[in-house]
Amino acid sequence: MGAMQPPVEALLLWKSLAVLAWLAAFFTLERLLPAAVPPAGLAPWRRLGRNGALYLLNIGMSPLLVLPLAAWAAAHAIPWRPLWWTGWPALLVDVIVLDCLIYWWHRANHLVPFLWRFHRVHHLDRFLDTTSAVRFHFGEVLLSALARSLVVLVLDLPFVSVLTFEAVVLMAAIFHHSNTRLPRRFEALLSRLVVTPSIHWVHHHRVRRDTDSNYGTLFSVWDRLFASRSRTARTPEMPIGVQGCDEASLPRLLALPFAPAEPLTRRSDPSSTAP
Repeated sequence: MGAMQPPVEALLLWKSLAVLAWLAAFFTLERLLPAAVPPAGLAPWRRLGRNGALYLLNIGMSPLLVLPLAAWAAAHAIPWRPLWWTGWPALLVDVIVLDCLIYWWHRANHLVPFLWRFHRVHHLDRFLDTTSAVRFHFGEVLLSALARSLVVLVLDLPFVSVLTFEAVVLMAAIFHHSNTRLPRRFEALLSRLVVTPSIHWVHHHRVRRDTDSNYGTLFSVWDRLFASRSRTARTPEMPIGVQGCDEASLPRLLALPFAPAEPLTRRSDPSSTAP
């Protein structure tokens, strides 16, 4: 694959800087204005270490696999896109279409057992903050990159649209995973358009029927449109995690998708009877 054009290189730089600044801002805000308190017994630095290690592993994969896959797909896409279909209107449509497709991909990660084995690593976090937004198994990242490449090939999406969407979605994920306390009326108004913490925290509720709901990433309309919005309201004491499963060490998290599920499953779980 040839060298990237300067505009794409500049976009990659600005994407990295914007995401890092956004992450730092909400990492600070959620400690100044926390919405919830971590459960008793949770070792915060050990948890942050696990999440950070998974993030660093995925950052290392990005230039080696994720970005080359997306660039190759964009360069070899089916050329049906009109030449005049460019600029901000086209970019906005691309973002909306990709967000709808990522809704279905996220939903598939919960409904397809093979995909859930990887995605469960993200949900095993026992508390949510900005670091939860970047906590994913490298296998899920690779599977997502392959699925996205197929979409890029079929829809003839420009590489710039893919990079822009990745930046926007990552910033949205940092926001709706964050433990930042927002004014109630402001969040209620904002949630009509985009996914907010009050929506996404329910998705991480340690009750399976809520875990299998609220799949939206950027726009909140998809869950209303496709009847997957949970009626459960977020509360500060809401237990987070996977019903019937415990958190694990970093080595076990990495091995989890390739091992039987039983070692992490407990015989009893108080959350299994939660309303």
